[in-house]
Amino acid sequence: MAKQKQIATRESHALVLVNAGALDRNPAAVYLASLAPGSRRTMGDALNEIADKLTVGRVRDAFLIDWGAVRFQHAAAVRSKLAESQSAATVNKKLAALRGALRAAFLLGRMSAEDYARTREIERVKGESIPAGRALGEGEIEALLRMCAKGSGGARDGAIIALMRMGLRRAEVCALDVKDFDAQAGALKVHGKGNKVRIVYIKNGAALWFGDWLHVRGDVPGPVFFRVLKGGKIVRERITTQTVFDLLQRRARQAGVKDISPHDFRRTFVGDLLDAGADISTVQRLAGHESVETTARYDRRGEVAKQKATELLHVPYFGRLGK
Repeated sequence: MAKQKQIATRESHALVLVNAGALDRNPAAVYLASLAPGSRRTMGDALNEIADKLTVGRVRDAFLIDWGAVRFQHAAAVRSKLAESQSAATVNKKLAALRGALRAAFLLGRMSAEDYARTREIERVKGESIPAGRALGEGEIEALLRMCAKGSGGARDGAIIALMRMGLRRAEVCALDVKDFDAQAGALKVHGKGNKVRIVYIKNGAALWFGDWLHVRGDVPGPVFFRVLKGGKIVRERITTQTVFDLLQRRARQAGVKDISPHDFRRTFVGDLLDAGADISTVQRLAGHESVETTARYDRRGEVAKQKATELLHVPYFGRLGK
């Protein structure tokens, strides 16, 4: 056992670089640069965690790993270690980051085709989990928007909440530019994950909230959503994802809505459309999901069917003992 530990330690040391070198030649940096801004932090954190496991706790910096020296046995060990304490979905997301760094190492000439092919044989972890968060009720959404009825800040916050109700991710909301909006068609060109672009139509109350903010904002080019100071003064700077998170938490406190996160709007959007009978492939495209399987994870109809089925079972009850 001690000898195996010595070998593991020696191999882990061989994966550590003295310095990161030029970023345009660093596989981790090249991979992360290929991602949409909203994904870089998540996948960067995943690579840092993988670096920690590859080096047995010695290094937690993806830029200091020689990804070209990673072999099948290293990747398999990381997969096993992650799967010990994390859900299948979480592990598979982190393995996707690992594959991205290894692919960059191969394309940069740091890894042979044979070694790269072997590392790609690492299988996904099987398992299914319930998506995080919860679905929001119509009354909760109404309460949130009611808090946005006044002031320039309210117009902006109401428009943002309305767009999230229409399925946009908070990073997508932040990335919107005025040129992305086709007022005649009521269509937004949304820049999503993986540099993919989709068209989302803004209808009904969402169109009214959006129109109110555009009126307050003015017709200057640039980001759709600017910063708004406490006094209502508009600062022509693009908002951040943290801005969206903060305003949502603030409006939730004002409205008395508890346990809410930005992703809850995505879950609600998909679930409500499927409940209303929308075709799942259409919902997939509107949500910007990579696959229809991702969309299906938010389908509540199966849960309703299970509830109805269990009501068919008879369980006798005679009152509690000692009553």
